[in-house]
Amino acid sequence: MKRTPKSPLRDVLARNMRLLRAEKGWSQERLAEEAGLNRTYLSAVERSEQNISIDNLYRVAKGLGVEAHTLLTHLD
Repeated sequence: MKRTPKSPLRDVLARNMRLLRAEKGWSQERLAEEAGLNRTYLSAVERSEQNISIDNLYRVAKGLGVEAHTLLTHLD
């Protein structure tokens, strides 16, 4: 399988997904249900192993109750 070269933005997204999911006390499975996505796929995104489409970024953001740009901004 051809892989897209990893960018630093993937790490930002992965970290933000984990932080926001943890703040809600959600498992990956719960986020997957809320976003309508596969848990294994979300797990790979959270580990910066999988690239994500804009449509799926929107679904994750909606599932977490945040704006999509929040997932791509450094949260400290």
